Amino acid sequence: MGKIILISGPNGSGKSRFAEGLAEKFPGRRYYIATMKPQTEDNLRRIQRHREQRKKLDFTTLELPYQVGKADIPDDSVVLLEDVSNLLANTVFEHHGTVEEVFRDISALSEKSGTLIAVTISGLAPDGYEGETAAYINALNRLNQQLYERSAAAAEMESGVSKWKKGDLNEMVRIPGCGAVHLQRDPHAPV
Repeated sequence: MGKIILISGPNGSGKSRFAEGLAEKFPGRRYYIATMKPQTEDNLRRIQRHREQRKKLDFTTLELPYQVGKADIPDDSVVLLEDVSNLLANTVFEHHGTVEEVFRDISALSEKSGTLIAVTISGLAPDGYEGETAAYINALNRLNQQLYERSAAAAEMESGVSKWKKGDLNEMVRIPGCGAVHLQRDPHAPV
């Protein structure tokens, strides 16, 4: 079973750049699974910015808006899933799928990979929203919790700074170049 490293945080927190840099530190073939289906000009700009960020990182990019568990990747590869919130939205709104289906799908992807780095939006609250928007936020929060529980390590990003919430930090230090800069454990995180 491959290990999951969960990278979460609000939009603009630096989670994508951090996850890309982390993926680069693992040996093996690297795959970037892009889940966003561009709907707006802002989506297109974000996609282009992410392409530019990873240009020199030697990723094979797969555009998979759903069913990431069926990705054609070799065993023991390093996979960056960008991102969980888009995958959930695509599955729920276009295919009337469930949190459980998306969790199983991500778990299947993890089974194929050596390391799965999953990026997700966190910190959303359903307050002030109704209907399907509130339901989606609640579903994303449930999915994030399930992934956190299943993950070997988890970091929360805030303003470009990672705070490790879960994981064996000694193991992370052994990743070449991962060093102490990235290993700032949140003193309030459960041990």
